[in-house]
Amino acid sequence: MITNLIKLVAFPMVNLKKYNVVLRYFGLILTFFLLFSCAEKKYYVTKIEAKDFGITNKNNSNVAIDSFIKPYRERIDTDLNTPISYAPETLDKSGKYQTTIGNLLADITLQRGNAIFSARENKQLDICLLNNGGIRSIISKGNVTLKTAFEIMPFENTSIVVGLKGEQILEMLNYFIAENKPHPLSGIQFTISKSNQPISISIKGKPIDYNKIYYVITSDYLSNGGDKMEFFKKAVEKYDIDYKLRNILIDYFKETKTITATRDQRIIVE
Repeated sequence: MITNLIKLVAFPMVNLKKYNVVLRYFGLILTFFLLFSCAEKKYYVTKIEAKDFGITNKNNSNVAIDSFIKPYRERIDTDLNTPISYAPETLDKSGKYQTTIGNLLADITLQRGNAIFSARENKQLDICLLNNGGIRSIISKGNVTLKTAFEIMPFENTSIVVGLKGEQILEMLNYFIAENKPHPLSGIQFTISKSNQPISISIKGKPIDYNKIYYVITSDYLSNGGDKMEFFKKAVEKYDIDYKLRNILIDYFKETKTITATRDQRIIVE
């Protein structure tokens, strides 16, 4: 009787221990399940679809858009077409080695660029060289506007100053002769000999010094060797004066009532 009682008492105790173990594992499993279920889910793109929605007259969409942008367009047109200067004659790209518009652009780029360069670097510009292809329009006789500047220089080119040794200046002139194009040039004068060589070279009125570093202002495009101007890539110094060529032209227009171009002889042919 006593033995049966002991067995009866012991049996539920054993079951209770097993039950506690099961509860313990169940609690751990439930905890892990809750943690993972609450974790941030990651999503991945599996497919991209696109559709074109054309603007038509169906709901007068184009009319609404036109009405929306009309006041802005009119304001821009007004600003672009307001006269800011006057040209008594047309300045264009006609000419073998020099052009009226080329002389003007090179002169004002040299002048206005030097004002910034000398103030920042305490040095003086010597030469300006631009490219004939970069001039995309003319200055017509009559009123000159902001639109004129954008038509002449539609690109976002900025002005760069490079320091070139005398031998690179010679390379530059040989390039000029070989190209046989009226690239805008200022600050330098030379003669093309009968054998197509640059002679009698003077910079700012003085004979070229091959041991000197000359500071040439040009565009960022050309300074990187654009239009095959490889001599610019041999520069010993380089400065970005953060002055767009178009802005140089605009500032000149705004400050000059009557626009004229210098017709001095910069390139002489024997």
